[in-house]
Amino acid sequence: MATKLPASGALPEGQDPGCDTSGLLLVHRIFRWLYRELPLLVREVAAGDVERAAIVGRYAHLDFFALHMHHETEDIALWDRLTSRDPACALHVDQMRAQHAEVSAQLARIEPQLAPWVASADPGLRDRFASDIEMLRDTLSVHLVQEEDEIMPVAGAVLSQQEWDWMEEHTRATLAAHRKELGKDVMALQIGLLIASVPEDEREEWQRANIPAPIRLLYALLMKRKYDRAMRELYPDRPVPAMV
Repeated sequence: MATKLPASGALPEGQDPGCDTSGLLLVHRIFRWLYRELPLLVREVAAGDVERAAIVGRYAHLDFFALHMHHETEDIALWDRLTSRDPACALHVDQMRAQHAEVSAQLARIEPQLAPWVASADPGLRDRFASDIEMLRDTLSVHLVQEEDEIMPVAGAVLSQQEWDWMEEHTRATLAAHRKELGKDVMALQIGLLIASVPEDEREEWQRANIPAPIRLLYALLMKRKYDRAMRELYPDRPVPAMV
């Protein structure tokens, strides 16, 4: 079934302009961390170590899926609405569209490299794969800064909170729909990474404000163990690098 696109143009009846976009900063913090760490993890895989390549490769696939999903969600929810409601931001929106297209093109070059490298743990394939991820990391770094500077203020002014929240709801629904492909721990990974993106002394308050009580309980009882297990799998011999 095709995704029903949210309406652009005028605000839906009963909704008011103005929303809290600060959650996007946490998402961007996660992507900066993921794409900083991924090429390092790839380069650490020894020649011929297909077992370790499979572990790192699984998380590489998750990283690529997450980036595709995030950008596709923004493409659906943001650009037409922003240009309709604030035509002065059209230049910045065009830049966002172009940057998303460039990220998509780089992913199209990177993703076919994953399976051959995982199957062989060949060092030549490994180094090319890591280098292309580093190029994507650098492209993404520029894009995220510009989105925070030029897009978030406009979105905060012209979108309703319901429209902004739709992106988070769409993300959860997409991850749930792909659990068979991504792994049953994908929701635990999403919540765990979000918590890790918040400074440690703010996490308890942030969780109370942003995660419903039943989900907090489920995370404490079950999902946190899955997240911690995934981090131990990625970093078996050293502490998990801090995100903030």
